[in-house]
Amino acid sequence: MSRMSLEGSSSIITGGASGIGESSARQLADAGSRVVIADLNEERGNAVASELGGLFVKCDVTSTEDADTAVAAASEMGPLRALVNSAGLGYAGRTVDRNNEPMDLEAFRFVINVNLIGSFNMLSRSAAAMAQTEPVDEDGSRGAIVNMASAAAFDGQIGQCAYSASKGGVVGMTLPIARDLSVLGIRVNTVAPGLIDTPIYGEGEASEQFKAHLGQSVLFPKRLGTGEELAFMVMDLITNPYMNGETIRVDGGIRMPPK
Repeated sequence: MSRMSLEGSSSIITGGASGIGESSARQLADAGSRVVIADLNEERGNAVASELGGLFVKCDVTSTEDADTAVAAASEMGPLRALVNSAGLGYAGRTVDRNNEPMDLEAFRFVINVNLIGSFNMLSRSAAAMAQTEPVDEDGSRGAIVNMASAAAFDGQIGQCAYSASKGGVVGMTLPIARDLSVLGIRVNTVAPGLIDTPIYGEGEASEQFKAHLGQSVLFPKRLGTGEELAFMVMDLITNPYMNGETIRVDGGIRMPPK
C-alpha cells in the first residue's frame, strides 16, 4: 500500500488564513491538492489562497449555507478528498466568578456553537460531497477528515470550562463519526494540540517573553509547538490509509496544571 494520493484533489481548510490551518493548507497544496481557505479573515484568506493557487471562501462554520458554498467551490477544482477542521476560538471564564456571578450562558453557548457544532457542520457537508466521488484505491478510500481538538479536552485549566467542553465534544464524536462514514470509505481522526505558537498570543517583546515562559512547562522540547509541526500530523492522518477513529495529542508531552 502507498499513502493516499492528493494529486488533482481538492481540500477544505477551515481557519486556513492563519495558524495551524494555514500551515495545513500549505502542506496540502504541496501535496498536489487545490485548497479552499474557509475563513472569516478576507484579507489574509485571499492572500493565502492566491499564493497557493486555491480559492478563498468567506465562511462562518456554523452556517450550512457557507459550508455548502465552500464544498461547492472545492468540488469545482477536483474531487474533495480532505477536510481540516481548524477554525475555532477560545473563551476564558469561570463557572462562577469572584463576585459569585454565574458564567454568561450565551458565552458558553457561543464557544460550543463554533468549536463543536461548527466542526460537525463542516464535516457532515464535506463528507456528503466526498461520498459522491470515485474511490482512489482498492480499499474504496474516498477521503479523510481531520478535526482539531486540544489538550484542554483532557486537562482543561481553570477558566476553560467552555473551551474544554467544546473540544471534549470533538474528541467524543470522532469514533462514532468514523464508524458512520466507514461504509463510504471516509476516515476521521482528531488532533489535540498542546501549546502552539499561533497569532492568538499576539506580537512583540512582551508576547515573546510570555510564550517563552509558557514553553518551560512543556516536557520536551521546552518551547511552544509550531503550526508546521501540527500540520505534519494532520498530513499523516490524511495520507496514512490505516489511520482512523483516533485522537492524537501533539503537545511535547505536556500535561496542563490547574492554572
